Amino acid sequence: MPNRGSTAYDVLSMGRVGVDLYPLQVGVPLEAVDTFGKFLGGSAANVAVAAARLGRRAALIGKVGTDPFGRFVRGDLERLGVSTEFVGTSPRPTPLTFCERYPPNRFPLFFYGGSASPALTLSADELPRAAIGAARVFWVTLTGLSYEPSRTAHLEALRERHRTPWTVLDLDFRPDFWPGGEAQARELARAAIRGCTVVVGNGDECRVATGETDPRTAAARLLDLGVQLVVVKTGPDGVIALTRAGTWAVPGYRVEVVNGLGAGDAFGGALCHGLLGGWSLERTLRFANAAGAYVTTFVECADAMPTPADVTAFMARWV
Repeated sequence: MPNRGSTAYDVLSMGRVGVDLYPLQVGVPLEAVDTFGKFLGGSAANVAVAAARLGRRAALIGKVGTDPFGRFVRGDLERLGVSTEFVGTSPRPTPLTFCERYPPNRFPLFFYGGSASPALTLSADELPRAAIGAARVFWVTLTGLSYEPSRTAHLEALRERHRTPWTVLDLDFRPDFWPGGEAQARELARAAIRGCTVVVGNGDECRVATGETDPRTAAARLLDLGVQLVVVKTGPDGVIALTRAGTWAVPGYRVEVVNGLGAGDAFGGALCHGLLGGWSLERTLRFANAAGAYVTTFVECADAMPTPADVTAFMARWV
């Protein structure tokens, strides 16, 4: 995958991309669903889209199949402002993700493709190393370390960064992807953290990474591993962030949730936006919380990622 871009990307994410097939009915098990919406999906792709919608130059490192769904993914990434110059192809089919919707807080996922995902076939010799080194934010997910050769590629990419700010690990723990369970995920999270300056996750993901059930204690353990910033998302309760300088706790936004699955990725793109803008941490967290809450009011994830005007208008409702 050659680096054809002449300018560094603001946000370069690496990892899962595929198709979300989400039910248009609420409170219905998959076997009884009549109609689905087809949307771009995958955590790494969603973060790139979220950053692009906020005006940042974004690209994705990943892979799709040569099938019609792969063509859909490429087209939708470009439509939503994300460069596909580092999106390769694989003979494996593009993965599909289904969910059931039981608002406000239960959205079980069903991964079709799972460990056979093309993104997990990305090898170290396919990395766009110059682009990785030059990116202002480089974002990877823990899921990318679940299988080889993607595991080695991710660890090699993090070594390429030499802990350059901002290098972010999204803990994004998906049990279906880990044959060795939480113990394997914890071991590889710690290996990845050695190359990162920021760690982001929800309370359960931070527990998986540290073994600590209390979010603040888990965040402190992650900070002890040498990163500059730890962000723990606590859903509607808001977010906790730790740096060497102190701790911040920012409340969330109470909304009528339609689909909670895109909130973390919207938060991630907005976090990148604030870090790149040189904002204070408190301002960044409040903005990112609002972006995440905004997306929960839609069925889709990528297509719902807000613009700066969307977030500003949303936040104004709570002034």
